[in-house]
Amino acid sequence: MELRGVEELMDLLYACRHQRALRAAALLRRSRPADKELQVAGLVHGIEELRGPVDGAAHAVRHLLGERVYHLVRGDRAAADDDVLRLRQADEESRTAGFDAGVLEDWRTVLELVAARNSRLGAVD
Repeated sequence: MELRGVEELMDLLYACRHQRALRAAALLRRSRPADKELQVAGLVHGIEELRGPVDGAAHAVRHLLGERVYHLVRGDRAAADDDVLRLRQADEESRTAGFDAGVLEDWRTVLELVAARNSRLGAVD
């Protein structure tokens, strides 16, 4: 099932244990501040606990957040190998990191930005 909008995605993220996802996204923001898609992939990667395996999480966000986020969450070779590696490292580091990564609501604007960019790109295709 595809997510229809950022509000639906936010609801899903709130239903997950999102603290680890927040830490992963924050770690990615620190290492790649301009790469919003990579940061968002770190944030949504954790919805697999509600959606099933990683593939289920990836498919759920594909239409909303675009092909790159989809491939990053899946860990596909279609995404740059070093970006997939960064995502995996941030996910691992987020398990033991003990810093305050803020609140989920702080990410709404970034999710909306990536979704809007994806929507415009989809309209051009």
